[in-house]
Order: sequence, then structure tokens, then C-alpha cells
Amino acid sequence: QVQLVESGGGLVQAGGSLRLSCAVSGRTFSSYVMGWFRQAPGKEREFVAAISWGGGSTYYPDSVKGRFTISRDNAKNTAALQMNSLKPEDTAVYYCAATPPGSTLVIGASGYDYWGQGTQVTVSS
Repeated sequence: QVQLVESGGGLVQAGGSLRLSCAVSGRTFSSYVMGWFRQAPGKEREFVAAISWGGGSTYYPDSVKGRFTISRDNAKNTAALQMNSLKPEDTAVYYCAATPPGSTLVIGASGYDYWGQGTQVTVSS
């Protein structure tokens, strides 16, 4: 069974940075596409970033492009999301997610089978 555990959330002032980490159990981590999503109160879950198996391809929506960077370490079964120049509108619960093994890079939440419990990120103005 695949389990994902996020860490690194917290409270930061606008313009600051945070780094979220996601530890993944399972022997086939390198075959999962990894993604990050966020959900603010009263809003739908929003795609934030995705990275391919080997890390060679990444994808971001315009809302975070140039500010957020997704990475992975297949030797350590971890993924990370570096968030810079944070804005109050980035406030949300952030979730890491993994696709089924062998999936293509996807941005829709329905493409991900495994989810972490979420970590709160709060950006004050």
C-alpha cells in the first residue's frame, strides 16, 4: 500500500518562502508521477505542480509558474515543493499525490490514486 506524508507547512509573511516535503512509502516510487494540489476554504481542489517519473518534465499552472518548483529524489522516495514569493492567495491546505504506476504526466486530480493528509500553508499580508 502506498502512503504519502506531507510536512513543511506553516505560517509565513507575504513574499516569503516555504518548502513542502512528501515522503512516499512503496517500492515503485520512481514509476509514479507526483503532483501537488491545494484547496482553500470554500474552493475546489486546485492543481499546483506535477513532475514526471525521472524528474525531467514538470508542469505548473500560470498562477504559480516562476514562483513554485517541484522536485523529486527517487533514491529517497521523496518529492518536494519549493514555494517562493508567496502571496496571501496561496493560503490553502496543500496535498501531495501520486498516480498509478506508469501513468503519464497528468494535471487533473482524478488521475491521482494516492493522496497525503495535507499540510496547511498560511500566508499573511
